[in-house]
Amino acid sequence: MNTKLPIEAHRFKQVREELRYTQQQFAKLLFIPSTTADIERGKTKISGQVVMGLIKLFQINPLWLYGESNEKYLQAKNPSILPKVISLNSQDNENILMVNEKAAAGYPHNLQDPQWYERLPAFDLPLPQYRNATYRGFQVEGDSMLPAIKPGDWVIGKAISSLEEIMNERVYVVVLNDSVLVKKIQHHPQKRKVKLISFNEGYLPVDISYSDIQELWLVNSKLTFGIEEPEESSLLKELKDSMSELKSQLKKIN
Repeated sequence: MNTKLPIEAHRFKQVREELRYTQQQFAKLLFIPSTTADIERGKTKISGQVVMGLIKLFQINPLWLYGESNEKYLQAKNPSILPKVISLNSQDNENILMVNEKAAAGYPHNLQDPQWYERLPAFDLPLPQYRNATYRGFQVEGDSMLPAIKPGDWVIGKAISSLEEIMNERVYVVVLNDSVLVKKIQHHPQKRKVKLISFNEGYLPVDISYSDIQELWLVNSKLTFGIEEPEESSLLKELKDSMSELKSQLKKIN
């Protein structure tokens, strides 16, 4: 009986292990039911959908996968910006990992280290808006996004799988090689660049090359703490002053 594994099963497992995904995490990314165990044991053939996923997400050369080429990766037009690590709860739903100000300093340097992510708080929002996608929370540092986003606020971002998905004039969490920024983006695909814009006009826009972007998260919600009393508008203050003056004049008449 021939028990030798097909080369594609062996190389599929090699890719997963090199990327440091568990069998469940890798299955979730590639829309495989349950885990990747049957594929890695040679019991289930790799489907066309899985091959397409390996190409789209990780630029894996299908000829290499089946032993017909020594080139493991395709020449990617754009870098992969997908999150390298995800977290699952006991029901195999994705958790939302929360990256606070302190953790953000080390985040770009630990993108592929599952053990580092285990230190981060994680929770599951039982809402339909947070299903079928990967979400992550980031705490905002600094005042560059005032007045809309204050220092210490949290933003929740949805993972973007490709730079082609960038929507102009939307707010993103941009993970660079050495920093994590929350900015509005203007997209310039012809230049292979994005412009990062702060709401606070005291900060100048910055141009960033595609190659500098490690991850990209579309911000779709915000968590803020503390309720501030609304400031009295200048018009209301002016009306109050006018009424006080009118009362004063009326008293003089009487």
